[in-house]
Amino acid sequence: MAGNRVEIDPFTPMAASTGTCGNVWLWGSDNMLPYALAFVARESATHRRIINDKADYISGRGFSYDEGNRLLGHLVGCANGRRESLRSVLNKVAFDKCLLGNAFLEVVTNAERSFVSFYHQDATRCRVGKDDRSVWLHHNWSVFTPATVTRLPLYPAFEPQEDGTLRSIIHYKDYEPMFEHYGVPPYIAGLGVSAIAWKTDRWNIARLDNSFQLSGVMVLDGDVDSEREAAQIAEQAEKQFAGKPGQVMFLIKNRMENEGSKFIPISSDNEGDWKALHEQATGDIVVAHSWFRALSGLDYSTGFNPERILHEYQVALNTIIQGEQAGIQKRARLLC
Repeated sequence: MAGNRVEIDPFTPMAASTGTCGNVWLWGSDNMLPYALAFVARESATHRRIINDKADYISGRGFSYDEGNRLLGHLVGCANGRRESLRSVLNKVAFDKCLLGNAFLEVVTNAERSFVSFYHQDATRCRVGKDDRSVWLHHNWSVFTPATVTRLPLYPAFEPQEDGTLRSIIHYKDYEPMFEHYGVPPYIAGLGVSAIAWKTDRWNIARLDNSFQLSGVMVLDGDVDSEREAAQIAEQAEKQFAGKPGQVMFLIKNRMENEGSKFIPISSDNEGDWKALHEQATGDIVVAHSWFRALSGLDYSTGFNPERILHEYQVALNTIIQGEQAGIQKRARLLC
């Protein structure tokens, strides 16, 4: 681990968690599942596009309200001490919900209930307490220590804080059988195809770094006195000719009569298979998200069709977007 970067396998199969880490329920088999899901979303272009678009569609252009209500207008325009709009806070909550199947919204007020503020809390920092009545926040769960944790009660309970405020936290989560303490993102069945899309992208980047040179074995003539000297010759040749390390393997051999340096290519005829695999994985990601191809920036074989886009948006609006909006806004409206 370097700094705050956690080295994990993002495609480790997920299991329902029943264990605990201190006084919190594990999120994933090793408590690192949110880190893995966030990593995948940063590496797969189509996967990330769908998550971004879902969050933007759910948060929309903002909130409609009675403009004559000055206090409500102030809350919509400035939802917290960071001067974030309510739409900005909702967008972050929606993003976490789409990415992780869980989202956390902190509610701040005072004993007189004379004001209310909303703060989004990064869901990767949150874990549900073993008492199922609290949420524990920590900056890095791979180095968790009880002394550096912040604890907030689950809504509707509030607890006084050192600054004199009362605080609570709302936990939004998607239902999944066997997962009692945390929700599961709807695309969870598509993690495998996200891995394929990610790895085929890496394969193409490696080919580009190598200037699309053939892989193979380079046999060099050279009279050397030691293995160390041979290794130095191979290393120098690799830096000069091989592009990305590993594309070409170098061998040093003593010169034989009528022999010189030669390159033995390793040919591959699976280019089409890789391209088809990537395209299939991209399509499967859309399916796993229960989303729509036209809303994912992907082309149909029949070309651009604005009527199809409008139709798919209407279906998404009535089946996904409005349902998520209602679920996220319901508890917030109770507090306003």
